[in-house]
Amino acid sequence: MRDVVGLYLNPPDKAVVLCVDEKSQIQALERTQPMLPWGSATSRVLPTTTSIMARPPCSPPSNVLDGEIIAQCKPRHRHQEFLAFLRHIEANVPDQLDIHLVVDNYATHKHPKVRAWLARRPRWHIHFTPTYASWLNQVERFFALITQRAIRRGSFDPTTDLITKLDRFIRTHNANSRPFVWTATADSILQKLARLCRRISGTEH
Repeated sequence: MRDVVGLYLNPPDKAVVLCVDEKSQIQALERTQPMLPWGSATSRVLPTTTSIMARPPCSPPSNVLDGEIIAQCKPRHRHQEFLAFLRHIEANVPDQLDIHLVVDNYATHKHPKVRAWLARRPRWHIHFTPTYASWLNQVERFFALITQRAIRRGSFDPTTDLITKLDRFIRTHNANSRPFVWTATADSILQKLARLCRRISGTEH
């Protein structure tokens, strides 16, 4: 946790810090009565899903100051898709910059072929969030936005409609984007956790 938070608050020189994760199993849902919420008898699940892989730049300060999101929709959620996204990042980050990547502990991110690809590229540095602490990954903040504003109340038929609307949301976001700003120190997070533990169990462990 200190490692990841340290990257946000004090990123290394001549490097870019990127947060990457997948929002998987986004269902293409169609409403028969669009104004009613999901879960009623007036909606149906189409037999298709998609996944978004995205990364926002971190700040302050940030090597990429405009807060642009790079995202791709993929039909599956495997190491092959993750590697393709890493290659996309590799092609778009200047050669003189190191790349620090914040990801969670999902098996896809630790696949042997992913590890082998990274081992051949010494400028890449991987930072895993602690188990059950994916909230430390700043890309989760963007996923919350896209869920609230583009997915939760939408109606999509078929999956291509869902992907089109997700792409449109990302383009609109990037046209007016700002970097996500992390302000909490590692010590302040640990202090809050300690207070919570004492409240619920009478112990700090």
